[in-house]
Amino acid sequence: MKRRFTEEQIIGILKEAEAGLKVKDLCRQHNVTEQTYYRWKSKYGGMSVSEMRRLKELESENARLKKIVAEKELHIDALKEVVKKY
Repeated sequence: MKRRFTEEQIIGILKEAEAGLKVKDLCRQHNVTEQTYYRWKSKYGGMSVSEMRRLKELESENARLKKIVAEKELHIDALKEVVKKY
């Protein structure tokens, strides 16, 4: 079962480690793997909760824009095929 952590929880866990708790103990306490902790640290280390929320907003906007571009490219390719036939 996958457990989703909120931005506040992730930042809190990272701050606990910065305060001096051992990573192994911290991971056991919050029931996450060390791999997950280090992934969070590389992605969100040094961020505040508001910065993390903004990052997630930008990532979702970026995904939406990439989808739009891909759809437009398909449309352009279809139009090129139609033009080739004539």
